[in-house]
Parts: sequence; structure tokens; C-alpha cells
Amino acid sequence: MKPLTKSIESDFIHIVFQDTKQPDHELPDHVHDWHEIVYVYGGTGTFFINQHFYEMSKGDIFVLPANTIHRAVPDSKNPITSTALFFHPSIIAQSSFIRSLSIGGIIDKSKKDQEYRYSLATNKNNKVENFLMEIEKEYRYKRVDSWEAIVLLLHLLLLELNRHCLKQNERMGNHEPDWLKNSLIYIDKHLGEKLDLKTIAKTVSVSPAHLSREFKGFIGMNITDYITTKRIIWAKEMLLSTNDPIHSIAHQCGYQSMPHFHRTFKSITGKTPKEYRFNIQY
Repeated sequence: MKPLTKSIESDFIHIVFQDTKQPDHELPDHVHDWHEIVYVYGGTGTFFINQHFYEMSKGDIFVLPANTIHRAVPDSKNPITSTALFFHPSIIAQSSFIRSLSIGGIIDKSKKDQEYRYSLATNKNNKVENFLMEIEKEYRYKRVDSWEAIVLLLHLLLLELNRHCLKQNERMGNHEPDWLKNSLIYIDKHLGEKLDLKTIAKTVSVSPAHLSREFKGFIGMNITDYITTKRIIWAKEMLLSTNDPIHSIAHQCGYQSMPHFHRTFKSITGKTPKEYRFNIQY
């Protein structure tokens, strides 16, 4: 099953505050064009983000750059309670009074290093919780100057995370088997080339049948749909960040047939590549 493309019904910022997750209400694998910060207040569960599995626990902070495949699996007996803060990348890009590079440091690190979980000392956690509480109040009351207040609070939250999280270098508690981790890395490195089940299975030293069965069990989608989604995410990024012709982008992402690329792109994003490049709303 292909991941869901989540639509966020808001202008530039959306918050889901102190929500207790139930396994039967959680979305399957999904992506969206917004950055997301998830703060965990308590409970247990598993978070699949891009290539990694994380055990969720109190005080964890997850930073998900836009267009990152992810899925939360809360524990049925002790479900996660968390706040999810969504914000459009343009809020950082259009910052006029603070360097956008400084504000977006932790997002850039998460995307570059593919490290998505961070933790803080307890006293710093309290500060993050207060920022989220104030953002939620402004979001809920919608006063005349609430938009300006929310943007300021978001910037302060990001700067706080940059200051206290960017020094973390160690991985924390990932338990995916080596063959799965290696297969995800191999796919990422060879997205522009021909990828098939037999070649990937041989590379990670498991049988094709085992890879096919277990990959879907761990990731939640079959390997073909995962490869397709990663290629379209890459294409979306190039459409917005380069002036390369669409046919060149398609080729770089592993598509030899333009009609196939167009059909696949539209089936996942709801737009043609040209529409996505020129008509995306900020």
C-alpha cells in the first residue's frame, strides 16, 4: 500500500496539542510538505521515520523535515500522549529578522544526517512544553496579533532546540535488523538506478521471499511502493530547488518513461510535475 499524502487544513501552522494516540486511529505510512515537530509527554510506542525505528518515551522530541515518510505505532495498553506541531517551510525561508539558516538548523541536520530523535535535560523539557502551550493558546484564541505571536514562539522553540540538541551525535535505541537497515540505505543510494527485489536481497544477504515478507511487516508497505515514494519525494525536492527540465528530473529519479513518471507523480501528489513546480501554494 502506498503511503498517504496527508493534507494539512491550515494556512502555515497547525498544532495537535497533547493528543493521546490510539493504534486504531493512527495514520498509516504518510508524507506531507510541512515540517513537523513531535514532543512526547508520556506513554510508549514505536515511530518509523524514513529509514529508522525509534522507541518513543517521555521527553523525546522528533524533528521531521517535510516529505519524510513516517508512521507512529502507539502501545495499546500505554498509548503515547504527544503534541504535533506542523509548519510550512516558507515560515523559515521568509524570516526577515533572524537568519533562516540559524532557525532551521535542527531541521537541516535531521534531513542531512537522517537523525530524527532528540532529548533534553528535564529543565529544558519544561521550557519546550511551555513554548508549545503558548503556541496552542494563540492558535486556539485567534486574536488579532496571534499569527505574529505564533511565529515568534515557533522561532524561539526552534532556536531552543538548535542550542540544546545540535550537539547530540549518538544514535538512540534503534532496533531495526541489519538487513533492513542496509536495504533502506541501499535503496536511498541507488534511487536513480534500476532497483529490483532480487538485487536488493542479494546485496543484504537475505532471500527475496524473506525480504519481501519482512520488509512489508516492518515498514508497512511493500518494497516497490516504498521505492516509488522515495523517488517521488526526491522528484518533488528537485522540482522546487532546481531549474532542471522535468524530463531530466524524471531520468535522475530512475524513470525512463515520461508517461509513467507523470502518472506516478500525480497519483501520489494529486498534481502533475509541472503543476507542482509552478502552482504549489505558499
